Amino acid sequence: MSYLDKLFSLEGRTALVTGARTGIGRAIAVALAGAGADVVLLGHGGDFKPVCEEIEAHGRNAAVATVDLGQPQEVAAKAQEILAEHQIDILVNNAGIIRRSDAVEHSYEDWRAVLSVNLDSVFELTKTVGAPMLQRQSGKVITIASLLSFQGGIRVAAYTASKHAVAGLTKTLANEWAANNVQVNAIAPGYVATDNTEALRADPRRSAEIVGRVPMGRWGSPDDLGGAAVFLAGSASDYVTGHVLAVDGGWLAR
Repeated sequence: MSYLDKLFSLEGRTALVTGARTGIGRAIAVALAGAGADVVLLGHGGDFKPVCEEIEAHGRNAAVATVDLGQPQEVAAKAQEILAEHQIDILVNNAGIIRRSDAVEHSYEDWRAVLSVNLDSVFELTKTVGAPMLQRQSGKVITIASLLSFQGGIRVAAYTASKHAVAGLTKTLANEWAANNVQVNAIAPGYVATDNTEALRADPRRSAEIVGRVPMGRWGSPDDLGGAAVFLAGSASDYVTGHVLAVDGGWLAR
């Protein structure tokens, strides 16, 4: 095995990726498979066949598990079912939702919906999947944060709160789990063309404002996140923990 293979190969490992049917989660799942990992796709339903076929085209195994991440109380039990069938070496907490409204009009129902998926289920899944990683003294956890882990945003109070919390949770788990050789990091995507940003991209003025601030001068693609995920999942990042890696086309540097 070459030096680069030792750093970035995921051969013999299995990743669990949430929200992997579309968008960033799908791109990351396929990238991990391309690096050699088998992948378990966790979502709330829908057609997983296309992404499974992409994973299998890399010669890797794909499995699908279903749970409603809006019901955090159900997540730990589903995770235990997955762990009974698969040793999870890499966990990618990607699934997330967003609700847009002025803060004074932001309903409690929307607040709880966003926090349930973006934070509560992340915690339940991470601690359940992380426990055997700690016992084996080996594992990688990657959570999808946001530019709104650093900034305030507009009309997305619950989303911003959840993504600030994800950054904090990443750091505290990194501190607790470092001695057991489990690295916990996050990726903060910039403005990426996904379902969550559809409303922004459909607004010509707002879209132009966003692209005008991005030094690279374009919206990101879900595929732009794949390399960062492979890095944080592999041996190349064994001394990286508690870090929130911005993949933003230079937005935060502007």
